[in-house]
Amino acid sequence: MDKLKIISDLMGRAVYGLISLSLGIISLTMMGVALWDIWLSVHERTLLVAALLNAIGLIVIGMAVFDVSKFLLEEEVFSSSATKSPAKQRGALLKFLVIIAIAISLESLVFVFDAGTKDITTLIYPTFLLISSVFVVVGLGVYQRLTRDDEK
Repeated sequence: MDKLKIISDLMGRAVYGLISLSLGIISLTMMGVALWDIWLSVHERTLLVAALLNAIGLIVIGMAVFDVSKFLLEEEVFSSSATKSPAKQRGALLKFLVIIAIAISLESLVFVFDAGTKDITTLIYPTFLLISSVFVVVGLGVYQRLTRDDEK
């Protein structure tokens, strides 16, 4: 029975490692495409501002995906599940949610600037996205407050 647990753990780590590697490659590709679009925009003399805003969006999403990839690698591949205390698990969850909150905030700001330059009537959607990022941060604060009392 102990061998089965070891094999299961190794298979899980291998799958998470493959997922993490895939996400890392995808995120780096997104960032490369963003830089390539800027390069093309400069050399073809098209709208550079639009290319820059699109690049910011792609780079922010790529950064968030890369952070998730790194998080999975650290928490699921290199970390031993036997040594995960509840405090470490809460810390890992907080780290993951902070990554998501930062990505949502940055992406909503890009959308606000993009909507401001194109059509002001579409500003409502990025505003709701920005409000949702505020709710994520507030939710994180509430979660930290509630779990901090748990540690004492």
